[in-house]
Amino acid sequence: MKYILLFAVCSYGIALSYAKGNFYDGFKMYEVSMMNRSAARGLDYSTLSNNNSYYEVFSRNGVAAHILVHPDAQPDFLKLLNANTMNYKIVHNDVGLWLKHDFEMNQKLRNLYPYQGKLGTERYYSHAEINQFIEDLAKQNPTRVEVKTVGKSFEGRWLKTIRITNGDGRANKNVILVDGGFHAREWISPAAVVYGINELVNNYEAHAQLLQDYDWVILPVVNADGYEYTQISPDTRMWRKTRQPSSADCIGIDPNRNFDFHWNETGASSDPCSQTYAGPKAFSEPEAIVVRDLIHSLADRGKMYLTVHSYGNYILYPWGYIDLLPDTWEDLDEVGRAGGDAIKAATGTIYQVGCSTQLMYPAAGASDDYAFNAGFPISFTMELPAGGDNNFDPPPADIDRLVKETWVGIVAMAQKVVEKYPLN
Repeated sequence: MKYILLFAVCSYGIALSYAKGNFYDGFKMYEVSMMNRSAARGLDYSTLSNNNSYYEVFSRNGVAAHILVHPDAQPDFLKLLNANTMNYKIVHNDVGLWLKHDFEMNQKLRNLYPYQGKLGTERYYSHAEINQFIEDLAKQNPTRVEVKTVGKSFEGRWLKTIRITNGDGRANKNVILVDGGFHAREWISPAAVVYGINELVNNYEAHAQLLQDYDWVILPVVNADGYEYTQISPDTRMWRKTRQPSSADCIGIDPNRNFDFHWNETGASSDPCSQTYAGPKAFSEPEAIVVRDLIHSLADRGKMYLTVHSYGNYILYPWGYIDLLPDTWEDLDEVGRAGGDAIKAATGTIYQVGCSTQLMYPAAGASDDYAFNAGFPISFTMELPAGGDNNFDPPPADIDRLVKETWVGIVAMAQKVVEKYPLN
């Protein structure tokens, strides 16, 4: 994965394109082999500096990278690949056309499956619908479910957590804290988190052990503004960041680089137009503040923090800011591998488990490092499998399979945490 980082300079490009109002018609998605490491080294900043307004890189694994390329940059990009003898293929000839089709399909499904008190896996749901769902669960299960408003997004959307218990009224239980939707375009993340909520509440008998000595506190959508923005148009579908203006030309901060633990060091950017812009200061984003406050309010009882992202088939643990393992890495590895092994046994899908910087890339200022440093002994970023032509957009037909598979892994990790960290 480390050689994919040589493309990182390209990630500024699409942010600039968003800011200028360009659309995705004619954009192509290339899959470029990373097997030739000497050639990969040739694709560095100096090579691409004249075209860095026209690319975004989506790293998938250690073998290949998916690169989104503006129509105007495609001839030069092909010359660059050929000059460096890179193997490639075109994954999609017209990303804009596909996104339009994707948008139309989601609109049809929204009309076919309006919210009626339950959230299924037929389609992706809005932030407002998810909030309504957890409110309805609280009304239906007043002894086991509590919904709490924990803050507001930049644009004023209410951020709400759901606390799920077994209803016995015992205080000071251990806690598992879960969140989803840090990055706007990763729709499968809130879908997986909502599926887990439904299982814990409506399939309680199957998960009673997980709630005997543990409460679950879950924030389904962290980046509510960005998530909603991706649903209004095909042209906004690939938005990643928050929606707070970051400069005269660009909007948004990467909320998962905004935490005050080695903030704005490796794997983050000071460029307001970058997809990994860390913000003007740590905790500049109200959404990151909400997660920070949750972490601190629960740290004395918190045993596992899990933030759900996509894509990549990874269960990642600290450290993300430096290529070093924490002293307790064996505990992290044990729990993570329980999840990965359970998923493989159930579906055959293979997850890699390990340190963020070693399996993927540095990402300083991320929430998993912050939670681990704050006192959660187990802290993970779970990157769900890729889907769709753009990898961040599994089609609705795949939601059911992916969220059920994800839940298998989460349950296995939670079971291991309950075993390792019994209630004192």
